[in-house]
Amino acid sequence: MGKSKVYFIKEITPGSLIKIYDAIGVDLKGKIAVKISTGEPGGHNFLDPNLIKDLVKKLNGTIVECNTAYPGGRNTSEVHWKTIEDHGFKSIAPCDILDESGEISIPVNNGAHLKENVIGANLKNYDSMLMLSHFKGHQMGGLGGALKNMSIGIASSRGKLLIHTSGKSEVFEDVFTADHDSFLESMADADKSVMDFMGRENIVYINIANKLSVDCDCNANPEEPKMADIGIMASVDPVALDQACVDSVYNSHDEGKCHLIERIESRNGIHTIEAAHNLGLGLRDYEIIEIF
Repeated sequence: MGKSKVYFIKEITPGSLIKIYDAIGVDLKGKIAVKISTGEPGGHNFLDPNLIKDLVKKLNGTIVECNTAYPGGRNTSEVHWKTIEDHGFKSIAPCDILDESGEISIPVNNGAHLKENVIGANLKNYDSMLMLSHFKGHQMGGLGGALKNMSIGIASSRGKLLIHTSGKSEVFEDVFTADHDSFLESMADADKSVMDFMGRENIVYINIANKLSVDCDCNANPEEPKMADIGIMASVDPVALDQACVDSVYNSHDEGKCHLIERIESRNGIHTIEAAHNLGLGLRDYEIIEIF
């Protein structure tokens, strides 16, 4: 089956983001959604608006996000809009809370657990998508990259609960007692539904591996990073991209990597990548193409 191409650039700058997007060679068409995490208030590791704004403007993109399923500064559209503005995203591009006007159900074909994925209704208004993810650890999933951003990130508040519980519950408290590996596999199920809905040729994935905390940007009080930034990676294959980012942590000479590795391994974070590969969403074998 060969290997997927993963592009890498060490320097993390606005110009590097444009350079790595151009290197992929895919011209996203029509109305473009740029999916990011807008970050929980109190957190400070979310993507810097000044870092991403030039690429977003180049694409004439709209920054998109969905409301969260947990209490905080993004669980309703009212408070989420304040967070989007406070974190500087509203000043760099049009923004859209995808589930502000409702949700839609899209099918999961041949998933491990889910039969449907409930996503923000406004996604239907877009022709293509840049999945622009901050790669880091995650307190539940072990790691957060393209696959997490596309699954939990595109799901509506209710859809997030269904992913966490493998379609069994819409009760927030059940998230903490649900079978863990089934949750990781359900994220891959949700990824498949989004890729089928948008068309795989209409999605490009970029991971920015900086501020490598063990905690997600959904954490209002994330642990400070213990290892240095790695760089930017990009691909049309989200499985290869997340696998390459994980491998870059393991292969790093930075002694602080042990904290992030412990987080990934203690939550079996690699299993989301395994599940996505098993669903045919991409390859775990890849070649790195470094650009300068």
